[in-house]
Amino acid sequence: MSNNAAIVELSQTANKFRSSIVLQAENKYIDVKSILGLFTTLVGSHSYELHVHGPDAAEAKSALAEIFAKYNLNVKVVD
Repeated sequence: MSNNAAIVELSQTANKFRSSIVLQAENKYIDVKSILGLFTTLVGSHSYELHVHGPDAAEAKSALAEIFAKYNLNVKVVD
């Protein structure tokens, strides 16, 4: 994914939440709050899993799922 706007929006949105928000790509785990981590990982057409744990996890999952859909990213939000 070369969509810088998506990366910035994901990171900014993730940082609004207290929950731990991690993107799993194969055997790598990336902190979604880290723009650098996203830039180095969100490349190609891999499928990703989003893991969210914390006090505001439900809201975080909902907000991030909207962004993934908006940018047509292949991300599965894990419950």
